[in-house]
Amino acid sequence: MDTTEPASRADRLRATLLHAFPGAEVTVRDDSALHAGHAGARPGGETHYAVRVVAPGFAGLTRLARSRAVHAALDAEFGAGMHALALELRAPGEE
Repeated sequence: MDTTEPASRADRLRATLLHAFPGAEVTVRDDSALHAGHAGARPGGETHYAVRVVAPGFAGLTRLARSRAVHAALDAEFGAGMHALALELRAPGEE
């Protein structure tokens, strides 16, 4: 079993979301460079992300409930310097 910590924050976000939402399709994009000089940006980046999650577990949940679930799963990353997260959260079959 590989117990190595993922190297980048994007890798950690993806791994965390795949664990939290079984069967999900997860895409993570680091948008930090687009926010250089803005609030929360750091010279090393890894602060601003766009995430798309298509998860069976989102079926029947409101947009707010989906967002809360993702934020709860990623709480440690916010505590470790992640500043912003743009979310696209869908259940399978939703446009």
